[in-house]
Amino acid sequence: MTPNEIVERAREKARVLYQGKQVAHRSCSLALAETFNVPSRPYEPLRRGGLTGEGRCGAVKAGELILGEIFGAPDPNGPMPPRLRDALAHYQAEIAERLERCDSPTLVCNDLTRRFPIFRSEERLSFCSDLVASVTELVAETILRFGGPLEVGPLPER
Repeated sequence: MTPNEIVERAREKARVLYQGKQVAHRSCSLALAETFNVPSRPYEPLRRGGLTGEGRCGAVKAGELILGEIFGAPDPNGPMPPRLRDALAHYQAEIAERLERCDSPTLVCNDLTRRFPIFRSEERLSFCSDLVASVTELVAETILRFGGPLEVGPLPER
């Protein structure tokens, strides 16, 4: 599988996990965790912007944490790994440039979704599905760019 095919597989897996049509719905942060094969429990509090909507987008935060899982130091007392610093700087710059924010001034969940009067609407679900897919694509691209391991497994059974 080529790097582009791996990135596309990650993007689509996260989209399907978030959409909840082919398989049971995962929240934004859990869709990323499952796509990148990391334990999902620590990502639970990131759902819907810290569960309240007042925090930063759970998908964007999850992306940062996944990069930390991949490029972080094995020794908590060790120095900051240069690849982690560089990968995060790249990721954050690309998020600022590429992520569709629909005129939202911030990446706070409630700001991003404010234009949808009904949170559980199909329109908001579609917007967030696209956002989750875009963030996942960027995380996968960043992992490959900085030489990290990337393996995307199959979709779970319904």
